[in-house]
Amino acid sequence: MEKEQQAKNILAKYNQGHIIKILDKLNEEKKEELIDQIIEMDFEQIIDLYNKYKQDELLVSNKDIKNIKYIDKYGINESEREEYKRIGEKYIKEGKYAVVTMAGGQGTRLGHTGPKGTFKIDTVNGDKYLFEIIVETLKKAEKEYGVVIPWYIMTSKENNAQTVEFLKEKNYFSYPEDKIKIFMQNEIPMISDDGKLIINEKYRIKEASDGNGGIYKSMKENGILDDMESKNIEWIFIGGVDNILLKMVDPILVGATVKENNLVASKSVVKAYPEEKAGVFCKINNRPKVIEYSEMSKEMCEQRDENGELLYGEMNILSHMYNIKALYTLADKKMPYHKAHKKSDYMDENLKMIKVETPNAFKFEAFIFDGFEEFNEMTILRVKREEEFAPIKNKTGKDSPETAIELYNKMSI
Repeated sequence: MEKEQQAKNILAKYNQGHIIKILDKLNEEKKEELIDQIIEMDFEQIIDLYNKYKQDELLVSNKDIKNIKYIDKYGINESEREEYKRIGEKYIKEGKYAVVTMAGGQGTRLGHTGPKGTFKIDTVNGDKYLFEIIVETLKKAEKEYGVVIPWYIMTSKENNAQTVEFLKEKNYFSYPEDKIKIFMQNEIPMISDDGKLIINEKYRIKEASDGNGGIYKSMKENGILDDMESKNIEWIFIGGVDNILLKMVDPILVGATVKENNLVASKSVVKAYPEEKAGVFCKINNRPKVIEYSEMSKEMCEQRDENGELLYGEMNILSHMYNIKALYTLADKKMPYHKAHKKSDYMDENLKMIKVETPNAFKFEAFIFDGFEEFNEMTILRVKREEEFAPIKNKTGKDSPETAIELYNKMSI
């Protein structure tokens, strides 16, 4: 009774009286589970986020933004290229390099049941799972550099058990199990348009993954950074599970970053056209940043430099690299959150599930690229889209299995 009263006091304080009514109708087992969740939850954080972000986000101003310098991987001379390659290969061959795959999503948008990494595509070399393609890339690096690269996989509470089971069942696609570590990202509650936390069909407050920007904190809390440090790893590549052309081990990226004396780096491709809906690298208040298409005016999207190139045309492809010092720094920083308006079915006060047809709740996500603002400079390496960017996000059309497989097959022939 004491814990129940504590939970009810918290709910009353934060105007969540609907959950008190639900609590009173639950059996003892379900009630205890919900009470424990309530007591452990950071209500202050979610209510503050709701109050802060319920208004529309504003466009960035022309006066605050500048374009960012980059290195064109195919525009540098041969001697520079060889120098970058030599520097980078040294770190890789000495075992000072690791790869992290962000794989917390489900394949729902693809019509696939299960973790996105378990989605299978039909390539010119046969059927392959997304996780399998990543392993093949790591094995290729092992053959080239004579070292087995540690592989870390970030899952979510939603898909962790399925991911672990799948990889075990597939024997990790013959990658050494002792070189693989799996960890989970954190979650944050969803909240309705009118500031009410949502109860799901399992009689619990509905939570969603806190976005890829939560990776920094999750890596520290799960002992991943300490594990890397114990292995003398200095450079860490972080990318998503769904880009089947992702080049995770690139000595030129490492070498260029070391040469420029930076702690953070990313790859970019040139926007195909000004209105392409993608985030681009820039500088705001003299700090590196990625701004989303929705944050830019039409004029900014179309602005060009003296060479006729888009001034803000270096597109983010979720291909990032960090020195371990940078990851430790970011793990202790509070990442800003961004809101997304989503549809969310909910349980009403009479324990009835209500189906919704239109967005009715906010999901809050931290973005990995917001961490770049902690540094004065970062290295941007421009690469070719057709060689390194074939994401699978949609069931059909742009960034679908069809478009990605076409690019993958061209690179595989």
